[in-house]
Amino acid sequence: MKPLRIALALVLISTSAAFAQGAPKVEVFKNASCGCCGGWVDHMRQNGFEVTTHDVDDIPATRKKLGMPDRLGSCHSAKVAGYVIEGHVPAADIRRLLKEKPKAIGLAVPGMVPSSPGMDGPKTAYDTLLVKRDGSTHIFASH
Repeated sequence: MKPLRIALALVLISTSAAFAQGAPKVEVFKNASCGCCGGWVDHMRQNGFEVTTHDVDDIPATRKKLGMPDRLGSCHSAKVAGYVIEGHVPAADIRRLLKEKPKAIGLAVPGMVPSSPGMDGPKTAYDTLLVKRDGSTHIFASH
């Protein structure tokens, strides 16, 4: 019975390691005092993303450095697989982006939408925008 337990343990360990290696890595740039940014980070982790955070003093400057147009700004910016993610974008939209791989800067949910991931507000309809390389946008998903 012991060899079977050892074999099962090895399968579980290798499966866990493979999942950890396959988890998309997200690098988040946020203000240290922003609670909703932490809520979005929790949302991302709960949806299988590996998240690292960096507290920065100037979000607009960071957004500009990442290449996201300021008019689409929110309280935090992130990078994942070469894309920029601005604001409270749902994890499902990011997974779709990574699957479809469009030629784009990334995704944005401008502003602070009350019902978006990480926000605790009343149900509000909003759109996730695909931000094209020329800065133009179109609706990627509606919520």
